[in-house]
Amino acid sequence: MTIGRHDSCDVFLPDRRVSRFHARITRQGKSFILEDLGSKNGTFVNGALITSPYTLKDGDEIAIAFAFKLLFVDSGATAPLAPEEPILKLDKSTRKVWVRGKELSPPLSPLQFRLLELLYEASGRVVSREEIAQALWPEARAGVTDQAIDAIIHRLRERLASLDPNAKFIETVRGHGFRLFTP
Repeated sequence: MTIGRHDSCDVFLPDRRVSRFHARITRQGKSFILEDLGSKNGTFVNGALITSPYTLKDGDEIAIAFAFKLLFVDSGATAPLAPEEPILKLDKSTRKVWVRGKELSPPLSPLQFRLLELLYEASGRVVSREEIAQALWPEARAGVTDQAIDAIIHRLRERLASLDPNAKFIETVRGHGFRLFTP
């Protein structure tokens, strides 16, 4: 089964971020193998970029270029009746963050939490550098440098990776800004 933007694909995903022939799922015996077909924006399983064929397991979440999410349900399994707990969870009142059910400790700095909250509330929308600067440093009348924004993004990525090193939670959208991806 091919997945891509070309109308001949078995799973047609009409979005410019998706390559024409993006990924393929093949059956080998009782297993299903997912392969990226050299796509520009990547194929991810449970938040991790795949660089070689991946044997799918029941419940794996496939992300095609962070544009579409697909859930793999093994033919021998029953589809889940209720959604599982979110991979990333925030409590605004206590500024606590959980990744896959594990609490981030020590807590994020106020600036890091504000950035994560901004990206989280954007619900997958790209947040521009200007929006980030205004939300994190509202008192700064002069421009906030790209280096300052890059530094806070980098620190936040490191903190989230401390609980899940394989997940890529913050996507850089070149020329546009940043987007939170929570598989």
